[in-house]
Amino acid sequence: MKTQWSRLSLVILSILFCAPSIWSQKRVDTRNTYERLLCVVPMVGAGTYEDPRRPAYAPATPLPDQAPSREGILAFAYQLSDDEQFALVEFVAVSRSAFQDILTDTNVKAFVKGKVKRSIIESEFKKYKTNLDLDKLEVRVP
Repeated sequence: MKTQWSRLSLVILSILFCAPSIWSQKRVDTRNTYERLLCVVPMVGAGTYEDPRRPAYAPATPLPDQAPSREGILAFAYQLSDDEQFALVEFVAVSRSAFQDILTDTNVKAFVKGKVKRSIIESEFKKYKTNLDLDKLEVRVP
């Protein structure tokens, strides 16, 4: 009888000890979900309705009657360089394979988020934009 009570009390204490850790787990910040690539790309496009001015590799906006695709680049945010010839961009995709064309382009400076220190990215980006704020570049994707 005594061993049953000691086993039962051990089980109850274990549950009570572990329960708070289950409820205290936080969600991942949406700024850190998916694959993310920070890069310097040239601005492209003529600035017309048919050919809007945008960062190179930025996906076209889907038409109103089209559902957005989960393939390729999901979202992006950018800031123009001081001379407005380049864009400092954060691209977001489900898979890193969506960035293959960007990563193989020798004219693009690209950094995989989380693999390169923020200070290195900021120092490279500040060559193009002196008052850069990397926090304004982050994209939240649900």
